[in-house]
Amino acid sequence: MPLLKPLHAGHAPAVLAFELANRAYFAASVPDRGDDFFDRFADRYDALLAEQEAGTCAFHVLVAEDGSVLGRFNLVDIEDRTAEVGYRVAQHIVGRGVATATVRELCQQAAARHGLRTLRAATARRNAASQKVLAKAGFVPVGPAQLDGEQGIWYQRDLMIQPNSAMVPEDRPQEGRGHH
Repeated sequence: MPLLKPLHAGHAPAVLAFELANRAYFAASVPDRGDDFFDRFADRYDALLAEQEAGTCAFHVLVAEDGSVLGRFNLVDIEDRTAEVGYRVAQHIVGRGVATATVRELCQQAAARHGLRTLRAATARRNAASQKVLAKAGFVPVGPAQLDGEQGIWYQRDLMIQPNSAMVPEDRPQEGRGHH
């Protein structure tokens, strides 16, 4: 079963493999990171770890049992109990609910571990799959966005700092379902 884990230095080779293997797939729905991202990956990765250590970001990887990275799920620009959510999942697991379930888990962690109250996410207008994930995870559209010159949509989800409050109703365990 895949696990959402905080990013650490040891994940670097698996993260790079994930990004390279899915580069063309990602570029079909979001602006491409460009060759410079891959040429300077080690430096950029170290910078991410420094941002995480400083508490301005919380980076996560969804790791398969074999150690491969299935997705990246991040809280960036953490400030004033607010953060921006970013995520991407491997092409071979798309359509199985993995992104939605993991974004929901990230929302729970954002409230419980980081004390966040509001999450925002931007998606390109052409990225219907990401819009669907955000809606299923309890985000609502709040206005237009610009993503590297491309038209997009901002989404927002408000979290309350209470037990289970980061969950939308469908996230909460249902009494009487599957328990005898």
